[in-house]
Amino acid sequence: MAGLISARDAAAGADLVELRLDGVTAPDVAGALARRRTPVIVTCRPQWEGGRFDGSEEERRTLLQQALSLGAEFVDVEWRASFRDALVAQDRSRIVVSSHDFEGVPDDLPSRAQAMRTSGAGTIKLAVRTRRLTETLRLRDIAGAGDAVVIGMGEAGIVTRLLAERFGSKWTYAGQAVAPGQIPAARMTGEFRYRDVGDATRVYGVVSPNALHSLSPAMHNAAFRDAGVDAVYVPLAAADFDDFVTFAAAFGVAGASVTIPFKLDALAAAATADERTRAVGAANTLRRCEGGWAATNTDVDGFLAPLSEAFGAPLREARAAVLGAGGAARAVIVALRDEGARVTVHARRAGQAADVAAATGVSSGVWPPPPGSWDLLVNTTPLGGTTRRDESPLPGGPFGGRLVYDLTYGAGESRLLREARAAGCRTLDGLPMLVAQAERQFAWWTGRRPRDGVMRAAAESAGRASVTGLGR
Repeated sequence: MAGLISARDAAAGADLVELRLDGVTAPDVAGALARRRTPVIVTCRPQWEGGRFDGSEEERRTLLQQALSLGAEFVDVEWRASFRDALVAQDRSRIVVSSHDFEGVPDDLPSRAQAMRTSGAGTIKLAVRTRRLTETLRLRDIAGAGDAVVIGMGEAGIVTRLLAERFGSKWTYAGQAVAPGQIPAARMTGEFRYRDVGDATRVYGVVSPNALHSLSPAMHNAAFRDAGVDAVYVPLAAADFDDFVTFAAAFGVAGASVTIPFKLDALAAAATADERTRAVGAANTLRRCEGGWAATNTDVDGFLAPLSEAFGAPLREARAAVLGAGGAARAVIVALRDEGARVTVHARRAGQAADVAAATGVSSGVWPPPPGSWDLLVNTTPLGGTTRRDESPLPGGPFGGRLVYDLTYGAGESRLLREARAAGCRTLDGLPMLVAQAERQFAWWTGRRPRDGVMRAAAESAGRASVTGLGR
């Protein structure tokens, strides 16, 4: 109880604080409510609904009735609780009738919501495990009546938390990942400007299977704030590209950054694209236009921006070995080819390397690149990124060239760069490229360049806050 009260008083940035009595031994309702500075929701979740309370239902009923009698602003009771109606009858306006499904989105969700409304409670709460962005749209349909709290648990459902008002939800929940997909209140109100999002706010996002771990939201939201643009940038954890396209159309997403593995899909889905993006054969940026999406690729310029200084010599005629054959590799190949470098593509799947090389007018080579065959080595594979900092596409080398450029970034140095530096090579990680390409995305969306240093500072700050390492 002492820990609960201490956490209650330390909670900052919230309009309501949920007191989880099922998380303590010997719950003391009066003590939990005494001297509170913020309105509270009192919850005592049983094990059969995903909570930790293992006592009898009569004990739980007594605790929740005490909370109502002692003036708790809200009391949460499960829709399936046998004493639900008795609590509703005590004071319907302060009762939240809730239902949780940690496995998925139940087929009977609309009828369940209607049945919960017939209980007479002032608020209903539905929390379900969403694995697709499109599944969150079912929650928006339910919340339209204005009496519901709706939450999509998991990464795909983060949009329901960050854009709660746009979903029609009465409130949402923040915290230290107590539930799947939950994020801290300070990040919601700071980085994502939760309270500033309204009907006119334009929504952008990063389309990625690992969207929550991206530094892009920190950069773009900082730039929007600094420029006074009414827009928000959120993680869009799509299960596949069609999942994003359907959600974006229904939700009116204005633009998106697109990451591995969706860059080829993004170009294929676009109604228009510039000549360079067509040459690359992949898009990393989308903007809503009449008739669908316009596409561009800011990776080319973003890749080149820090390279000349780091390489320390002309790129013309330099031998460049590109590791990987995905959408990022295509942008790198086109950038180096147009600078006059002699480019060779290397991938574990020789056929894939040959196809990309043929499409971009360069050569393909064996895996791994032979010793002494390159001046510049560029890693476009996922190895070394996100939580894979100790994985390398070339464990142990050999490293005999001038510069190793690893497009991954994260907490600490990747294994590839550590070993290359130890072998005497210059090294460059992917953070400068990430910032440079993001600055160009922002300009393409808004018609103005972000102020110098704003995005870089936001990326570095968010990177320091990360424990696991992040990937674009």
